Amino acid sequence: MDTQFWIGFINIIILDLVLSGDNAVVIGMAARALPEKQRKKAIIFGTSAAIVLRVALTGIAAYLLNIPLLMSIGGLILLWIAVKLVTEEDDETEVHVGRGLKEAIKTIIVADVVMSLDNVLAVAGAAHGDFWLVLFGLMLSIPIIMWGSRIIAVMMNKLPWLVYVGSAILGYTAGQLIVEDPIIHQLFVESVSALSWAVPLALALLVVIAGGALKRTAK
Repeated sequence: MDTQFWIGFINIIILDLVLSGDNAVVIGMAARALPEKQRKKAIIFGTSAAIVLRVALTGIAAYLLNIPLLMSIGGLILLWIAVKLVTEEDDETEVHVGRGLKEAIKTIIVADVVMSLDNVLAVAGAAHGDFWLVLFGLMLSIPIIMWGSRIIAVMMNKLPWLVYVGSAILGYTAGQLIVEDPIIHQLFVESVSALSWAVPLALALLVVIAGGALKRTAK
């Protein structure tokens, strides 16, 4: 219980509050069109499975940064998920409840694992190898994500335009993953520092524009 422990403890709380917000957004978007009962199931099952995978990721966090372009690949996957969530038709998901529930859970797991890369690495770094601090960080993220995603899902049903706000957040997060990738950062961002904010902003706009255009085309 030394100073370093308490500094890590406080840092993990702040990191979880900041970094778990985008996870809650993607879960809320994925589950928004399901009936209330199925929505709760999708959030509980999807988040629980993602948390188990997050524990495994945290265990190997020290090795994750050694995998070339891992964060960039995760960012590209997240871009695809963001566009997909914008273009989904709510009525279609409600009609096919069984398929909709499975699709929502699958989307939640994939997106949460991808978006957990920054969370996992940040928590592991703030904990300085302390197992109990790492465990605390993971446990803290569960209620933040579950409660936050339920609120977001309800709000998106009442205010449909929030879907585009959510997709912009996911696009921005994808951009952050890409520019923070060690290889991309070393090759491009170090020499052009403006890319650290320009790329996330550009991808946030791209997701909204592309998603809106594809949705209108589908209609």
